[in-house]
Amino acid sequence: MIDASLQPPVPVNEPVLAYGPGSPERAALKGELSRQAAERVEVPMVVGGREIRTGDLVLGRCPHEHARVLAEAHQGDPGVALDAVRAAQAAAPDWARMPQHARSAVFLRAAELAAGPWRARINAATMLGQSKTCVQAEVDSACELVDFFRFNVHFAAQIAREQPISGPGMWNMLEPRPLEGFVAAITPFNFTAIAGNLPTAPALCGNVVVWKPSPLALPSAHVVMSLLREAGLPDGVVNMVQGPAEPIVNALVDHEDLAGVHFTGSTAVLRAIMRRIGQNGDRYRGFPRVVGESGGKDFVFAHTSADVEALAIALVRGAFEFQGQKCSAASRAYVPASLWPALEPRIRALVDTIRVGDVSDFRTFMGAVIDARAFARHTAAIAEAKADPSCRVVTGGSTDDAVGYFVQPTTVLVTDPRHRLMQEELFGPILTVWVYPDAEEAAALAHVDASAYALTGAVFARDRGFLVRATDALRNAAGNFYLNDKPTGAVVGQQPFGGTRQSGTNDKAGSALNLQRWMAPRAIKETFSPPLTLHYPSMAEA
Repeated sequence: MIDASLQPPVPVNEPVLAYGPGSPERAALKGELSRQAAERVEVPMVVGGREIRTGDLVLGRCPHEHARVLAEAHQGDPGVALDAVRAAQAAAPDWARMPQHARSAVFLRAAELAAGPWRARINAATMLGQSKTCVQAEVDSACELVDFFRFNVHFAAQIAREQPISGPGMWNMLEPRPLEGFVAAITPFNFTAIAGNLPTAPALCGNVVVWKPSPLALPSAHVVMSLLREAGLPDGVVNMVQGPAEPIVNALVDHEDLAGVHFTGSTAVLRAIMRRIGQNGDRYRGFPRVVGESGGKDFVFAHTSADVEALAIALVRGAFEFQGQKCSAASRAYVPASLWPALEPRIRALVDTIRVGDVSDFRTFMGAVIDARAFARHTAAIAEAKADPSCRVVTGGSTDDAVGYFVQPTTVLVTDPRHRLMQEELFGPILTVWVYPDAEEAAALAHVDASAYALTGAVFARDRGFLVRATDALRNAAGNFYLNDKPTGAVVGQQPFGGTRQSGTNDKAGSALNLQRWMAPRAIKETFSPPLTLHYPSMAEA
């Protein structure tokens, strides 16, 4: 074993490649897209290093060309999930005893693979399986995943360096131990980087993990699991199990050795998990940690002094990139009456330039929504807006699922700030706008703050006094708060991500705060000269 105080390389955010015409990265990604589109990959489960094939298959389809099958994923059941727990438990002692620098080296190697030879592979899997454009895939599945690996290693070392003070004659130490038991990681379809981070952040800290990926992101989940194995992650440390969500998640949550749940998904599912953990309280060895990021109804608030062009770009990008399928996407906007006459035509003009279609065409700005259920939900919401006399459809308003699940970028103007479309998360390319009277700025801010969600939000103004007032008035309205920028695009190490209220536990992915949740610190005190008498000086007679 290396007997030294080792410091990992200083992390920097992975540069985002441009994929311009004639660039080598563009040629590599185009070639990989063609290769992956032409094949049907088999996705086994991985339990204790063994590839599990049940023959019970779920097909992974391309959202923008739903007739195209990209993957055949073998499905498990609660029995396989419990096998994965046993495999994790078998791997736990050796992994927990492994020095932090050795565990960190696995993920630093994974970062190098994802940044280099695996970059096109992971980006293409995300583009085809989740209908992300090359820009969105590059930011998410390559750069953010690499950033999570590198910065989490840095944060783990930083936590280990933070030691208590020692008084005379003693040495006080703090040991960042892993949790006892296993962590269940339950990941969403929309960000490959999140799918990679949720199982690996606990694993980096010495925990063992059972990972349940989304059935709507099977190709990219398979690439992430393969990447971790290629990077040298020992068998059983992270185990990937597919299958029906509720019975598998319940089997994991009901297990007496559950140490924690790392979750990103809907508010309803997070509530159900927390409720079940509460009901199971007597069976656990300890109190399971729950780190969850759930829904959002993210806002953009404009002041009369806002720059109209910057505001328009932020609304269109924030609402419609990746089809609005981001928990941070702009989905409600509050615009002063004096600004709307200039803003509305600018939004229309920008939306008119948006190409919706196959993401393999790099001119495309928006792909398809993820599946038929999402398509039906968005179609119904648009139909509701068209039928409601208090609503006016400003852009978009049409859908087409003949080839792919395409929803045009839709902007809806409402007269009621409490309209359903201003309150409920739709998770699609639908932006709802309420125009408020200029003189009722304070009341409009109160409407923003009345939301059940508190994930992300943005304020646009050139007036510094207003920015100060809004920052104070909306102090609890968003865990990630932006001034003169769209509410999406948090960067690891720069804007730690997470929100409160019904948006989650705000444990800030992309920071040391998240890693601390996967540690059970032990305080150790060594006394070099222990007392040899019973009584204290104060007990002596005068």
